[in-house]
Amino acid sequence: MNDPIIQLEGLTKCYGKKKAVDGLDLVIRKGEIFGLLGPNGAGKTTTILMMLGLTEPTAGTVHVCGHNATRHPIAVKRSVGYMPDSVGFYDNMTALENLLYIGRLNGLAEQELKARAAATLELVGLAGDMDKKTSTFSRGMKQRLGLADVLIKQPAVIILDEPTLGIDPSGVRDFLALIRQLSRQQGLTVLISSHHLHHVQQVCDRVGLFVNGRLEVEGNIDTLSGNLLAREGYVTTVTLAQAIAQPWPLLPAFTALDGVKEVAVQDHVATFSCERDITPSIVRLLVEKGCDITGVHKKDYGLDEIYQKYFENNAAENITHEKSAGFLQRTFFKKHREQ
Repeated sequence: MNDPIIQLEGLTKCYGKKKAVDGLDLVIRKGEIFGLLGPNGAGKTTTILMMLGLTEPTAGTVHVCGHNATRHPIAVKRSVGYMPDSVGFYDNMTALENLLYIGRLNGLAEQELKARAAATLELVGLAGDMDKKTSTFSRGMKQRLGLADVLIKQPAVIILDEPTLGIDPSGVRDFLALIRQLSRQQGLTVLISSHHLHHVQQVCDRVGLFVNGRLEVEGNIDTLSGNLLAREGYVTTVTLAQAIAQPWPLLPAFTALDGVKEVAVQDHVATFSCERDITPSIVRLLVEKGCDITGVHKKDYGLDEIYQKYFENNAAENITHEKSAGFLQRTFFKKHREQ
């Protein structure tokens, strides 16, 4: 999983004065499932279109499977399977007929087409529904058929744009499990673009948080959570069997503990804000002091919280920038009037 399959360097796309994508640098390696996450309008789909050679970057380069997507878009399209957020089929045709049609469009040999189509439908869990018309399919079944459309040409990379949109929770879980299984079994590189953070957290090896056309941060969930904890502080909450007296006689012992910044107590719960994770030391000292512990919880950050933190910071920076720009503008006009 060390070979780069997708490489973006300084990728930028401008529409007039607006930067939809701003200096994006990203490497996705063979067999990796990468989540490109952000709200609608963040620039995710524009980035995908540049990867596929469907729109030219204003600046920077895109390489997919070793091909420059701007100069050699056909070579990229042969190597990549793309499933948009809204998948369409011919409703008067069966699932198998739709897939055979897609196979022919991709230039697959007629003598092997039917066998490959049937095998692909079995792979995505639609073998028992291949002779049903797609007008009877649920949204989840159509997503599976869309995945079959992508897989029938046996691509090295699949790109899924909002693949869980409109699917019920059970369908989402099954669909994402299928994506992970395919990636691991076939060595597929998968890029998932989504604003459903919780869904993607279940399946991705790494994620990139995209805000206002910029990749704010990228990494695996544990690394991002650890970085945020190091910045925001570590919090350990301990529940005791006995109610904690006010003032707590043990408070000085814990405020003197190396790494503890603040201690708050209420009812049966003591909350320790720390510079680093010293949960074992806290628990050990509580036991030494004769406290009966019924629960210990360490604060961690899920993807939703991680994203919200970076989004809030970005918004605050934008507000500061806008205020500064407004101040400079007002100063300029004031001086202009005085002159």
